[in-house]
This record gives sequence, C-alpha cells and structure tokens, in this order.
Amino acid sequence: MKHVGNQEVARWVFFCQLCSWFTWYCCTRTLTNTTETALTAIALFYYPLEGSRSMNSVKYSLLVALACIVRPTALIPWVPLLFSHFYQEQRKRNLTLHHFLPVGLITFSLSLIIDRIFFGQWTLVQFNFLKFNVLQNLGTFYGSHPWHWYFSQGFPVVLGTHLPFFIHGCFLAPRRLHILLLTVLWTLLVYSMLGHKEFRFIYPVLPFCMVFCGYSLAHLKAWRKAALSFLLLSNVLLALYTGLVHQRGTLDVMSHIQQVCPRGPEPASVSVFIMMPCHSTPYYSHVHCPLSMRFLQCPPDLTGKSQYLDEADTFYLNPLSWLQQEFPSNASLPTHLVTFSVLEKEIRAFLTSGSYERTAIVFHTHWPEGRTGSHIHVYERQLPGRQRRHRRE
Repeated sequence: MKHVGNQEVARWVFFCQLCSWFTWYCCTRTLTNTTETALTAIALFYYPLEGSRSMNSVKYSLLVALACIVRPTALIPWVPLLFSHFYQEQRKRNLTLHHFLPVGLITFSLSLIIDRIFFGQWTLVQFNFLKFNVLQNLGTFYGSHPWHWYFSQGFPVVLGTHLPFFIHGCFLAPRRLHILLLTVLWTLLVYSMLGHKEFRFIYPVLPFCMVFCGYSLAHLKAWRKAALSFLLLSNVLLALYTGLVHQRGTLDVMSHIQQVCPRGPEPASVSVFIMMPCHSTPYYSHVHCPLSMRFLQCPPDLTGKSQYLDEADTFYLNPLSWLQQEFPSNASLPTHLVTFSVLEKEIRAFLTSGSYERTAIVFHTHWPEGRTGSHIHVYERQLPGRQRRHRRE
C-alpha cells in the first residue's frame, strides 16, 4: 500500500487487516478461500495501479493463475482489474503474448497434469467446477439465500465494525483507487446471482476494503484514538468468541471419539455412528486410529431426480423410525452414538431399547438453530464387562 499511497495510510491498512475478526476467523481454518485471499493480496502488490512502484505483470498474473487453480472463483474479483490493466496498457500485444498467454498456458498445463495423475484420466476440474456451481446450480442443495443477502447481511457481517470506516474511506480515497471499489461491487454482484451463499466466499475482497478503511483512519485526527480502541476491542472480542467458543463442540467431541480407539494388539468391536447434519464434524484427521465410523450421507443429486432426499434428510423426517429400520437387531447396533441435544427426545425410545447411556455432554453453541443443538451428546451402549465413562465439558 505504501507504493501507491503513503507510509501512514499503509500502516492503518495493515492495522485494519490484522484486527479484522473475520481474518482471524478464516485464516486459522483449512479453507481454499484462505489461500485464494492470500494469493490475491500478494498479487495486488504487483498489480499496476496508478502510481505503483512495484508493478510486475508476470508476477501478479502468475499469482492470479495459481489462485484460480486452487479455486476457480478467484478469477471473479480479477475480471475488472485485468480489463483495466489491458485497457490502460499501451503495448497490448506484448502484454498478451509475452505475459498473460505464457503464464496461462504454463499454469493450465500444470493443473491438467496434476489432475491427470490424481484422477487417472484427463479431467478439466475448472469446467466441472463451473458446471456444478453455475450451469447446474447444484450448490443450492446445501442451502440458498435471496439475491440481496451479500448486500444486506454477508458483506456487513464480514466487515463488521470496519463498515462505517469503509464507507467513510470510499469518499476519501484518490480516484485511482476507485478500480478497487468497483472490484468489490462487481464481486458482490456476481456472487449474488448464485443461489448458494456463504460469508467465506467474499473473503478475498476483504483486503480491498481495508485499503479504504486505512484512508479513513489516516484522515481521522481528533477521533483516531477512539476509533482505534473501538476497532481493536470490538474485533478482538468477536474473534475470540467465534474462534474459541462458538460452535466448538463438533471439534471437541472428536477427543471423546479418540478415547474409544481400540487398545492393544487385538482390535475391539467398537463402532461410532454420528447422527448429525452433514459436514458437522471432521473424520479421521482428528481420530488417528482405525476406528469404524459412520456419518449421515448427503451427496448432491447428479441424476436430476425430482423430490430428491439424501440420507440425512430422510433421517430427520422421522429419526426414530429410521433408526429402527436401519438397526433391526441388537447385533447391528453401533457401540457409540453422537448427536445434538435437540434429537434426544425424539430417539429416547431407541436409546432405551438399545441400552445406551449418555457418557458425555459437550458444549457447542449459545445460539442453536434447526437441527443444531446447544450441546452434543455422546452415548455408549452398556454391555456386560464394558466400563462406563461419564464426562461433561
């Protein structure tokens, strides 16, 4: 930022990015959006903004290409930036033939070779991504929101308490940075056309927004200390809560599952059935032992069936009936069950008939909704000779 503005503005942009609650919320998670954002921010350093002294077309285009390999949606915020660069460039043929085209061919070929090795056949992953999420719009299978969601909820939540400073900075930033504001608006509009929406999808434009927040703080003289204290306190509290408290149960419960791993040379007949919404918990990455685990499945419908219901939806229509049909005899029952607290009343008859006893209660969230409860319960089937364990967290 100091290459296109000044040292003071750069300092406040850096401060805003570091104290952003959403940065701390996402950057600690193994999300492709985090890698996409990091590559986008580095590429922006080499992008030829007016007045920039660090521009390098090859470096920034290479970083953009790598980001697109990681996640094809990385191209969305770069569309207006690439067009702006091409429009302002006097040597357009040289830029295309000696910079953009070689970088595109090299990275695309590398992606094809890696996917060929992994899948065992030639696969165009980027096209499959586009087909699944845009052409077939199958992402809505995992939830959908109205078109205005990013403007009315998503974007304000991601910015958090930085929002008034972002708006203030939009009026203060020099004209040459308006392309960044256009990029933010363009990205929000494109993502608004897709049914499935998540906060993390617009994480890559957060560094763009912090540029304007930095200009706002740089122009606040009398109120700067108050503004800095407000930003720091509000974001630290929110980052600590969302990072350490909110929805932590689905990770904490894996330590309980790890404790039932078979010990000794002879494998024990231990099995775990997790009756929770899809993608609630991790799998073997947190267990680290050959333990029989089963989850409710929710693959998207790729056949075009009408009234399609996945296993999880079928289960939640009538949990008790589903369990009784799935496990008709005691011999087929798993030794451990994991479920959210909201499900206990509905399956109490199954728990009683199967001799299950609650052995652990794990806190999950203060804000339960739908199929998600405030706590997670772990049940263990009490058989002769099995030691009982009771824990609450």
